[in-house]
Amino acid sequence: MQTAEPMVEVWRGDRLESQHVGHAVIWGEGGMMQVWGNPAAVIYPRSSCKMIQALPLVESGAADAVGLTDRHLALSCASHQGAALHVGMAGRWLADLGLAEPDLRCGAHEPYDRAERDRLIRADQSPCQLHNNRSGKHCGFLTATQHMKAGPEYVEVDHPLQRAIRQATEEVTGEAVAGYGIDGCSAPNFAMSLAGLARAMQAFAAARDTGDARQRAMVRLRDAMAAHPELVAGEGRACTELMRAMGGQVAIKTGAEAVFVAMIPSRKLGVAVKIADGATRASEAAIVAILSRLGVLDAAHPMAQKRLPAAQRNWRGLATGELRLAAGFAAR
Repeated sequence: MQTAEPMVEVWRGDRLESQHVGHAVIWGEGGMMQVWGNPAAVIYPRSSCKMIQALPLVESGAADAVGLTDRHLALSCASHQGAALHVGMAGRWLADLGLAEPDLRCGAHEPYDRAERDRLIRADQSPCQLHNNRSGKHCGFLTATQHMKAGPEYVEVDHPLQRAIRQATEEVTGEAVAGYGIDGCSAPNFAMSLAGLARAMQAFAAARDTGDARQRAMVRLRDAMAAHPELVAGEGRACTELMRAMGGQVAIKTGAEAVFVAMIPSRKLGVAVKIADGATRASEAAIVAILSRLGVLDAAHPMAQKRLPAAQRNWRGLATGELRLAAGFAAR
């Protein structure tokens, strides 16, 4: 990606072994506060934009019409582990709508949660679409679709729901979408600049529950994520562990191919990070560095230390090196 700059390094012994370059933007009330790399770099936000995709669910009145709770809204923004917690909640959500697993359009994959994976193996069962890490988002899609009285193929780009999501995306990013790709869950993923993504996160961060319908929807989604981090990702995952470490005061979300965003209501700041080579270890380190620098995450917290500086160890437990920030990124 053009003008990406070194952000995270991997050292083995006393030698630099690998380097991750990328882009990052911190957006405040007055616009871009700090930039690394190219803020105009156009990216697929992947799952980092799920709170944007969930705006029509809340704004349309669909969420209230069926009595969705904050837990449902958190799950609608999730990239979950497919643990029993997530699978059970998604299944009950569909049942309450009078729908079932075949109504989903996300596809099935093996759950990332080891206990649920092992349970399926012991029971000689195959994973279903409820195990998909985006099944919560798709339950939200179905809820909005049902409320709109629209057709069942809700992942088609010209479906009324996806048109509503595209409109919301353009409004909160402040720019026209730069095309779209099909995400791993079969839904359209609208391309945007990194600056646009950071601007959208700032809008979520600055939203107030006394504002207009858009702001109230943003507050509900943002606060639901921060209040229920176990639903947004799962045990052992960066989103869950870091939101817990920040005491529910900040909402964060990862996306595939090393995208990470943050919404910081106390500072009215939005953050967006993209690592050019798609390495999750680097996006997690970068978001930890930025959140620590902004004073909302204690750099000494074990969940921060787990990701930066992250000791590299071999299978015997011997320290072989370290994940650390590139000098230029660390200094700014």
